[in-house]
Amino acid sequence: MAFHIVLVEPEIPANTGNIARTCAATGTILHLVRPLGFNTDDKTLKRAGLDYWYAVEIHYHDSFQELKGLYPEGRFFCASTRSSQVYTKHSYRDGDFFVFGKETKGLPQEILDAHRDTCIRVPMTDKVRSLNLSNSAAIVVFEALRQQDFAGLE
Repeated sequence: MAFHIVLVEPEIPANTGNIARTCAATGTILHLVRPLGFNTDDKTLKRAGLDYWYAVEIHYHDSFQELKGLYPEGRFFCASTRSSQVYTKHSYRDGDFFVFGKETKGLPQEILDAHRDTCIRVPMTDKVRSLNLSNSAAIVVFEALRQQDFAGLE
């Protein structure tokens, strides 16, 4: 089993590339939900992922509902600055999905409403609207890995 990072309609190729690199380093599976705000042959995307692309398991989906249909027993934790639940308050299990929205708008309200009990946020000051997407994804996945005593990592 492995954790999953889901990017719903990501817009910035460098963020997706950085997240792909995090996935390669942690054995996390990456799911990209279309439409993407860039081409997958974008130089910035490739550069951010360096030469680790071979180590990333990537799945593409035409919708979030399509993804959920493939994993009917999956637990989906949706990251949002509007959530009241801090990401460290949950106990994560192998196979959990961490869902992040597009950089400019976050996740659609219907996804947040459908996952009200598993919406999470990373605490921060009120000086900024949000953290960088790739930083947020790394923070959450490393907490999940910490809870598993970093099983499978050296």
